[in-house]
Amino acid sequence: MNFKEKDYVTRKSHQHDIIFKITKIENDIAYLKGKNIRLYADSDLSDLVLYKEENDSEQEEQFLNRIKPEKLERNDYFYMPGKILHIDGDIEYLNRCLKYYQDFGVMAAGIHLKEEEVKNKIYDLLKEYNPNIVVITGHDAHYPKMGSDSNISSYKNSKYFIEAIKEARKYEKSHEKLIIIAGGCQSDYEELIKSGANFASSPKRVNIHALDPAIIALNLSLADITKDIDIKNILENTKYGSDGMGGIITKGTMYVGYPR
Repeated sequence: MNFKEKDYVTRKSHQHDIIFKITKIENDIAYLKGKNIRLYADSDLSDLVLYKEENDSEQEEQFLNRIKPEKLERNDYFYMPGKILHIDGDIEYLNRCLKYYQDFGVMAAGIHLKEEEVKNKIYDLLKEYNPNIVVITGHDAHYPKMGSDSNISSYKNSKYFIEAIKEARKYEKSHEKLIIIAGGCQSDYEELIKSGANFASSPKRVNIHALDPAIIALNLSLADITKDIDIKNILENTKYGSDGMGGIITKGTMYVGYPR
């Protein structure tokens, strides 16, 4: 079968578990990016099956409906959700997350930066945008053959996320004043949390959905600043629950005022 760039495909050898988009084809090798999962891969063309985009639309729509926070009561009160700065190594996922924030009326700025570039620019970006929540995400991968879970060299980009988190904590040390959400697929969860993240991926070294960091950011933006968040409920709203994302209990970032 003839494949071309931007075709959606699955892999026979992986039981068609993930939908990919072909980004490039060279020498009968297809370079792939997850449609919904923050994952890069490559594959022989012979292992691929064309996937019609509409095939997964119903399942994805069910997930998106499940993750929507409750609408705010507008009768007597006014609301000031927390501001989000979303830094993403993937421009397509970034735009998808920004639309998600926009759908709920939350103020969010989006910056596209390669994972290794974030550490050099995040301090100035935090000064410029002064967010309540910063998301540092993109792509990552864990290579067990290169070392144990605790060996940072066995991860593709976790070291860059860790460096970016540490720079962000130089700007604001308090986990309450600046909430940091960091990581991608299969990231070194423990080290990201130790470095200063409030939430991170991936406790079980699994892949995460493109929207998972944004789901947590939006929930924190719309949570009352005087109350602790319901951490289990927030994590259950992500695609793979606490296997994919974890974090610490903190307060929300939204101010509630009266009267309107």
